[in-house]
Formats: sequence, C-alpha cells, structure tokens
Amino acid sequence: MARKFTVYDPAEDLTSAEAIAVFLTEAFRTEDAGYIAHALGVVARAKGMAEIAGRTGLSRVQLYRSFSSTGNPRLKTILAVLSALGVELSARPPARRSPRSQRQIKRAA
Repeated sequence: MARKFTVYDPAEDLTSAEAIAVFLTEAFRTEDAGYIAHALGVVARAKGMAEIAGRTGLSRVQLYRSFSSTGNPRLKTILAVLSALGVELSARPPARRSPRSQRQIKRAA
C-alpha cells in the first residue's frame, strides 16, 4: 500500500499570540537572516497577508516578495510587519554567545 504524504504548513498551527511569539523567538535564535525572513512570512500568512498588507500600507505582492526564499526585506518592512502582528522586538544580552555570533561581532567592529 502506497503511503500518501501531505505538505506541512506551520502557518496552520500559529493560531495564538503565544504560538507566534515562540515561533519567531526560535527563528531569531538561529541567527540566520534568511530563515528569520521566512519565519516572518509564515506568520504573516498565518494572520492573513491581505490583513498585514492593509495594516502596514505595503502591497501583498511586496510582502510575498520580501519574505520569499530569495527576498531580502528591509528593516523598515520587518518592523512594520512585526507591529502589524502585534509583536515587539526587544534586545537582551545572550546567556552564552555562539562562536558564530562572536565572529560577526568582531567583523562589525
């Protein structure tokens, strides 16, 4: 008997503010800009891209493009989407810095 597989869409499980916060927190912990952008796109789809577009003043096409696998959203776009999602971005010192983030800090200095 052949097995039938379905595609999992994490947007289907992001039904509460808490679930969204956990999902985005984990994305930020990866320190991978592409994955973070992807995660923001998933959350925007979960909330409804048309609704997020209306709240941000950006077009749906622009949002889809920004958060696509080849997209590179501007900080202004990211902040607008986070605000539309009702999510705050905050900074705190890490419990322990990864070797990768230490290299990035040294390069930025």
